[in-house]
Amino acid sequence: MSITPEDIKRVKGEGFLLNRGTQCFSGRIITENGTLTAGQLICLGEAAREYGSGTVAFTTRMTVEVPGIPYESIPAFQSYIAREGMVTGGTGARVRPVTSCKGTTCVFGLYDTQALARELHQRFYEGCHSLTLPHKFKIAVGGCPNNCVKPELNDLGLVGQRVPQYKPELCRGCKKCQVAEACPMKAATLPQGEKMALDAARCNHCGRCASACPFGALACGETRYKVYVGGRWGKEIRIGTPLSTLVAREEVPAVVERAILLFQREGLPGERFGSTVERLGMARVEAELLGSPARG
Repeated sequence: MSITPEDIKRVKGEGFLLNRGTQCFSGRIITENGTLTAGQLICLGEAAREYGSGTVAFTTRMTVEVPGIPYESIPAFQSYIAREGMVTGGTGARVRPVTSCKGTTCVFGLYDTQALARELHQRFYEGCHSLTLPHKFKIAVGGCPNNCVKPELNDLGLVGQRVPQYKPELCRGCKKCQVAEACPMKAATLPQGEKMALDAARCNHCGRCASACPFGALACGETRYKVYVGGRWGKEIRIGTPLSTLVAREEVPAVVERAILLFQREGLPGERFGSTVERLGMARVEAELLGSPARG
C-alpha cells in the first residue's frame, strides 16, 4: 500500500508519527500526568501486541507511544484503546498535554500536583484543542524547587513554593538550631552566640524548614507558585524567565490562559513562546500575565 505525504500529515494530526524507514507509525496515547489505570495498561499492552510491534515506549512528557502500527491498522488501534477511554493525539501547533511531577505523593511535594495538572489539562489541552497557535505550547507542573519535571524548560512552568516567615523575637539561639539542620540550602545559619540568621537570597522556598523550630520562630505560609515563562529544550535551549512575584492558587488558571492568548495574539508563525517573550520584553509579558497590561 502506498502512503502519500497527505496521509502522513493527516494521521500525524491524530497522534501517529511515522517510524523512520518504514510505513508504520507510533501511536501517541494521551495520559493525564503520566497516569494510567491498571485496566488501561492491560488494554494498551494488548493493543500493542495486536496492532503494533508488541512494545510500549514512554515519552519525556509522560505520554505513551506504541510503535510499529501499520497505516491500515490505525483505525482499529484507536477503537481498541477507546474501550478503556484512551485517545491518541498530542501533536501540532497547539497546547500540548499537561505534565506534572508526582508531588501529590512525594514527601517533598508542597501540594496536590496531579489535581492542578488535571485541571489545567482539561481546561487548556482539551478545552483549547481547536485553538491554533504559532507553535506548540507546553505546560509543566512542579511540586517543589527540586524541579524534577523541568518546569523552567517549558513554555509555561509552575513550581510550588513555601516562603518562610521568620520571627526573630521568638528565636532562643539554641546551640543546635533545628531550622539550620532542616535547610538543604544552608540559608539558615546560627552565628555563635547570636540568634538564627536567614539568608532570603539563598532560600529556595522548599518548605522543609516548616515547623522545624520548636519555639515557633519560623513557619511557612500557604503554598504559592513560581511561574516560569518562555522555556524550551531542543536545538535551542532557553531557561524560562520567572515572574517577579509568586502567584496564588486561585490565580494560576488565569495566568496560564493569559499566556496562551498572548502567544496566539502576538506570536509569529513558527515562533516558540520564548522568542515571543524576548521580542515583546519581559516587562510587557509580566504585565499581561498578571492582568495589568502595560500602556503605550
